[in-house]
Amino acid sequence: MKPLGPIPSGYIAIGGELAIGGRRVSDLIQNKETPLFVYSGQLIRDRVEQLRSAMPERISIHYAIKANPYDEVLKLFNGLMDGFDIASGGELDLVLAAGIDPADVSFAGPGKRDAELEAAIIAGVTLNLESEGEADRALKISERLGITPRLAVRVNPDFDLKGSGMKMGGGAKPFGVDAARVPALARRVIAAGAEWRGFHIFAGSQALGAEAIAETQAQTLMLAAQLAEASGAELPRCNLGGGFGIPYFFGDEPLDIALVGSKLGEALKNLPPVLANTDFCIELGRYLVGEAGVYLTRIVDRKESHGEVFLITDGGLHHQLAASGNFGTVVRRNYPVAIAGRFGAAVEEEVSVVGCLCTPLDRLADKAGLPRANVGDIVAVFCAGAYGASASPSAFLGQGPADEMLV
Repeated sequence: MKPLGPIPSGYIAIGGELAIGGRRVSDLIQNKETPLFVYSGQLIRDRVEQLRSAMPERISIHYAIKANPYDEVLKLFNGLMDGFDIASGGELDLVLAAGIDPADVSFAGPGKRDAELEAAIIAGVTLNLESEGEADRALKISERLGITPRLAVRVNPDFDLKGSGMKMGGGAKPFGVDAARVPALARRVIAAGAEWRGFHIFAGSQALGAEAIAETQAQTLMLAAQLAEASGAELPRCNLGGGFGIPYFFGDEPLDIALVGSKLGEALKNLPPVLANTDFCIELGRYLVGEAGVYLTRIVDRKESHGEVFLITDGGLHHQLAASGNFGTVVRRNYPVAIAGRFGAAVEEEVSVVGCLCTPLDRLADKAGLPRANVGDIVAVFCAGAYGASASPSAFLGQGPADEMLV
C-alpha cells in the first residue's frame, strides 16, 4: 500500500461527507456535471491573511495568475492583492476582463511576440524584459506608438533556490538576462526614455525549506543592490520572486512562513543606500491557491484485474496532469485523495484510482488505502487549486475541460 499525501487543513466533514466552503460535496455537484474543480474562497482569504501577518509590512504581495486564471478567482484576488503577474497576451486579456488595473500588472516570460508587447505597452503593463532582443523590440514598438513603456529587466541570477521543484535561475536558462549583462541593459533602457521599473529576480519554485527560501531572498537583495549600483540608478522596484511550496506528498511538511517572514524582515533592516527607496514584492501562485482547490470526479466502474482493484472515474490526467505524476515529477507519488462521501472513514481496502483515458499514465492514486467505494461515489483529489484545470491537456482524446466553481 502506497501512502497518500496530507489533506490540507481547513476541510471538514458534515454528516460524514466532505465539505468545501461549508457546503457538502453532494450539494455542490447537485446541479453540476463531474468532473468539477471547486475552489474555496474562504481558504484563499485565510491564506492571504496568514501571509500578510507573517511578511514584513514593506513587502507587497503579487499573484502569479498562471497558477489559476479562473475568472472568479481573479475577481476575488482583485480585492486582496497588491499586484498581478502574467506570462502571455492571453493572460493579459484575462486580467483586463476581471477588472484588474493594468498599472498593477507585470508581464514576464520568454518569447513574447510583438503583438503581445504592443498590447502590454498600450495597456500600461510593466514588461519584465527577458533579453536584449526583447528590449530592442519593445523600445521600437513604443517609439512607433508614441507611448513611454514601463520596462523592468528579469535577471537570471548565478544562484538557484535550494530544494526547489523547478530551478528558474543559475546557469544557462531561457529565462531572464544573465546577471553580468543586466547593468548595461538597464542603462540602455533608461537612456532610451523608458519608465524604469527595476528588476525581477526569480530563482526557483515549490520549495518547502524556510531556511533555503530565506537564504535565496538574502542573496537576491544583495544581487539587486550590486546590479543597481552598476546600473547607476536607484531601483524603483524589485520583484523577489516566490518559490513558496505546499505539501503534496506523504512526508512533506508545510512551509514555516513565520520563519521566512522573520528572516526577510531582518534582511530588509540592513539594506544598502541604493535600495533605500525600493519597493519590494513577492510573486506567489500555488502557495495562495493550491490547497484551496479540490478536484471532484465520479466513479463510473469498479473492477478487479489480477487481484488488484481499480476505481475508474470520469476524470483523469486531462484535468489533473500533476496528480497523475506527469507534470515535472520524476518519481510518481500519491497526492492527497479521499472518498468524498466517507470523508475521514477508516481504510478498508487497497485500490488504484484511474481516469477514463486510454493510457496507463492516467492514474490519480496508485495502490492507495481508502474506505470502500462503489460506482457513483465521488473521489476528491486535493491540492487541485493550482496548475490543474489550465495546466492539463483537456483536449486529449476529445474529453474536454472540467467545470470550475468558487464557493
